[in-house]
Amino acid sequence: EHATDNYSNVFCMSNRSSGNCTDPDMKFQFSLYAATYIIIFIPGLLANSIALWILCRFISKKSKAIIFMINLAVADLAHVLSLPLRMFYYLNHTWPFGSSFCQLCFYLKYLNMYASICFLTCISMQRYLFLLHPFKAKDWKCRYDIGISVVIWIFVGAACLTVPIFRSPALPNNNRHICFADLEVKQITTGAAVTLVTIAELSGFVIPICIIAYCTWKMRASLQEFQTSLQPTSEKKRALRMILTCAAVFFICFTPYHINFPLFMMVKQNVITNCSIRRSTLHFHPVSLCLASLNCCLDPIVYYFMTSEFQDQLLRHGGAAHRSDLTDRERRLPMSLCTAPSPTEPC
Repeated sequence: EHATDNYSNVFCMSNRSSGNCTDPDMKFQFSLYAATYIIIFIPGLLANSIALWILCRFISKKSKAIIFMINLAVADLAHVLSLPLRMFYYLNHTWPFGSSFCQLCFYLKYLNMYASICFLTCISMQRYLFLLHPFKAKDWKCRYDIGISVVIWIFVGAACLTVPIFRSPALPNNNRHICFADLEVKQITTGAAVTLVTIAELSGFVIPICIIAYCTWKMRASLQEFQTSLQPTSEKKRALRMILTCAAVFFICFTPYHINFPLFMMVKQNVITNCSIRRSTLHFHPVSLCLASLNCCLDPIVYYFMTSEFQDQLLRHGGAAHRSDLTDRERRLPMSLCTAPSPTEPC
């Protein structure tokens, strides 16, 4: 009963009015979030765990962008491991784990999003540069990728700290049993909101998508030209498929959110008062966040296209597991099924 009261109070607060416009009922988002996280949890956990195991144990760290792929898998796993708590909240409509844990899970969601964006961009850039400028690849050291990854984690980790700060659990009625979508966005000045949105959109969306689009365009143009580079055309085609995969993951998962994000902030800060725009923006916000979470399942496709070595290891260990299973089954066959060719020959 206590959880139900909290659930009702939350939606009373969420259906606020702006002028003559009443914000829409957002109860549908509970079912949407719960269904999405249930669907992606097992595939995301298995795919990224297997990918991380193969990348760390069987593939040389000198291979193309392996360090970036390892960090991408770690970012995905961090978000995937927090999904059971999100599922619990959206199915039970209450949060008994405390505000600090709520903010940590909230933080991991956006840490995964922006770390994934950065590492997908690095993978695309490195593949483009190494294939079109092969002499630079020979002088490139593994420690350079490690240094870039450390800088990305520090920058993204610090930038994402603003997210839980602006979605504080300290709400009216001191309700400590709510989390995630039910946390109200803090009211800030228009100047601060514009600055926040501009930095997030430029560094987290506009610049990365421009880089990935440029790499894709240059790779396609290179394939259409006469083959003068040291790399075979097949290697370039494989690199183009990988860059196209990065672009597809970026477009499907992150573009909807970043198109809607400026409108969402203006709605929450009561800058937009038009009823139809407010309702459309608020309705689309949970959809865009669910699409952003899909990257945990789509990123492993990048690893598969990235290098033939990853494909070989995946097939080798998958085949080994299948042969082991067949061997175990043969050993369990009852001796009565064995027909010896002669009485003196054993089964």
